[in-house]
Amino acid sequence: MRWRRDRLWIAQLALGGGSTVLYALGVVPALAFAVVGGACVTAWAFGPRLHNVHPRRPWRLLTAAGICFLTGIIVRGVLVGQPPPLAQLGDLFTVLGFAGLIAGILAFLTRWGMDRHALLDGLIVCIGSVVASLLLFVQPALAIPGRPVVVTVLAGLYPLLDTVTVLLVANLAFTTAVRQPAFLLIGAMMALIFVGDVGYAIIGRHGDVVGTPLMDLPFLLAFTFGGAAALHPTAKVLSQATPLPIQAWSARRMLVIGPAVAVPFLLTVLLAHESRASRLILGAGGAAIVALLLVRASDAVQQHAAAQRRFEHQATHDPLTGLPNRRMLAIMVERLLTEPGDHDVWMFYLDLDGFKLVNDSWGHHAGDRLIVDVGARLRHALPQTATVARVGGDEFVVVQRCTEPEAMADARRIMECIERPLVIVTAEGVTADVVVGASMGIVRADHQDRAESLMRDADTAMYRAKEAGRNRWTVFDASMRDAVRERLEIEVALRAAVAQEQLSIAYQPIVELPGGRPAGAEALVRWEHPVRGWLGPNMFIAVAEDSNLISALGAWVLRESVRQLARWRAGGVVDEDFWLSVNVSPRQLGDAAFAERLAATLRQAGVPPASLVLEITESVMIEGSDLAERVLVDLRALGVRISVDDFGTGFSALGYLRRHPVTGVKIDRSFVSGLGASAEDEEIVRAVVAMSSALHLSVVAEGVETEAQRDVLVSLGVPLAQGWLWGRAVPAERFERDRVGERVPARSD
Repeated sequence: MRWRRDRLWIAQLALGGGSTVLYALGVVPALAFAVVGGACVTAWAFGPRLHNVHPRRPWRLLTAAGICFLTGIIVRGVLVGQPPPLAQLGDLFTVLGFAGLIAGILAFLTRWGMDRHALLDGLIVCIGSVVASLLLFVQPALAIPGRPVVVTVLAGLYPLLDTVTVLLVANLAFTTAVRQPAFLLIGAMMALIFVGDVGYAIIGRHGDVVGTPLMDLPFLLAFTFGGAAALHPTAKVLSQATPLPIQAWSARRMLVIGPAVAVPFLLTVLLAHESRASRLILGAGGAAIVALLLVRASDAVQQHAAAQRRFEHQATHDPLTGLPNRRMLAIMVERLLTEPGDHDVWMFYLDLDGFKLVNDSWGHHAGDRLIVDVGARLRHALPQTATVARVGGDEFVVVQRCTEPEAMADARRIMECIERPLVIVTAEGVTADVVVGASMGIVRADHQDRAESLMRDADTAMYRAKEAGRNRWTVFDASMRDAVRERLEIEVALRAAVAQEQLSIAYQPIVELPGGRPAGAEALVRWEHPVRGWLGPNMFIAVAEDSNLISALGAWVLRESVRQLARWRAGGVVDEDFWLSVNVSPRQLGDAAFAERLAATLRQAGVPPASLVLEITESVMIEGSDLAERVLVDLRALGVRISVDDFGTGFSALGYLRRHPVTGVKIDRSFVSGLGASAEDEEIVRAVVAMSSALHLSVVAEGVETEAQRDVLVSLGVPLAQGWLWGRAVPAERFERDRVGERVPARSD
């Protein structure tokens, strides 16, 4: 049914085309006009309903115009040969039809919004048409002697109505950049009406009011195209015109405007011998066109200048907050650094803490409102001499020339204004109060600083504040720059180490309590730096995370660990129940193909998925994306076990454990170290064991170094443990020599 509705416009074109051919051949001409005109009026009346077109007022006006046109044709045919003014009764309906047609097209243009340039260009074309009509058609028609007044008036009125049609057609063409089929069909209808009327205006110069039937063909085709426009599915977009970004005098535009501009000058030559009235019309028309051209040119220059200013503003300001962007900030800071002043230049670089949680929980609309509100708060909280800029998604920079006490006071103002609750509104209109914090780096410029180096140092201090616990500020010192340089050097060396497989894997046993029998092992990556020697994971894992090396590094560790477990199983070093625990990063879990590749690795090595435990951080559950959650589900479906590492140090909650497919938790060493001495740590471990037991999760305590700690863990019911009490992480060969498959006696080395 929908397909049939969308094809009705084709039926209208076929009906109109066939009727036009029959009319041209002289076959029932009166019937042809009645059929085509009736079909057009019906299409205008009911077609917009088929495609739920709104608003319908323009189509109602066109329907009224069509009825008047059709009535005029019928009445004119019935009264042909009657004396004036009775014979001109049909023309009365035709004039009313023109009024309805003009009103309908104006309704479309009003809906679109009339562009000033389009209106000026349309007026230029219209004035050219008026001058041509007055001199070529109206004056000759008015000069014919012996005709009734009503005939003379109509002969002069039709060409003037056609000039209005020209204006409307020009504005249709100049107003929208996207010309859908319905738009083109309406434009074709208007053009055909103009062509038909010009034909009658030409014969009217000699006093004729009736021409050959072939002169009515444009009107039949106009009815055809007009009806098809109402039935075409794109009729809906006629009320949603796409404005032209710049109303420029393009080559196609000049093809329409050029002839209108040339009309007064051409007719001045052709009609140089004519009357004073003709010369007056030519002079007034030419002057009006020149005046419009001057206004149009002046307008174009002004709009170009305004567009240039908008472009420059957009290039140097943040579109969301209106604050200066990074590019503009650099220019302003360079200017400030070169200007003499009594005080130092201070820069505050802040990053919002908790913005991602707001964005993910409430949506991007709420996140945008939060950014706008923070920018406004900073602007109002600081002195007018301070510059506030937005340089990233949730990053702002403040620059101020002031004393050190004033800088510290500004820092407090910044933190206080951000920490106050903010009211956000979601895209659905839901209102909520949220609280965010900020990590801020502060730096004072010296005489050698440039804008780029100042921002780099402030950014470094901000990250140091974030690492120290967030929601605080840190003042930059030179040692931070050295730390950044060292970090970059480690990153470069680590890239080479990953590419050349210079890293190694050590294995630390995980034992059953109380006996101490090895049940599994954790694979830990080690790196012997060419200059610094052996580096622990805490020295380079964070670098790998920040530089996106962690995916390649993690994939290598997983692959080598699984292969090593396969060799141990094949050699009888470990039994079939022995499992291997490997850490995976959030970036790895952000790879949709991670589970599939891991399955292939396990298949090739011949290791069952249940023999592998993947350790994730609590942040994966708290901040993880939908993709990471799907990957975890895929891993569990594969049979791999999933444990939460360092449990208890972050946002540990029963709800997170229930929502994610984890199979175990690893109690962080910070709680284990106090066992036997701290009642609080003992209660925390007791709570973790109780919660895990209720959820049927396995529990491993890490960092066990003393027998006293072991004994407390046994009394609390912890089934598995890991730590130096049973051995440090050692290479695979050493691990084999320690006879992992047998009970390993406790030792304190």
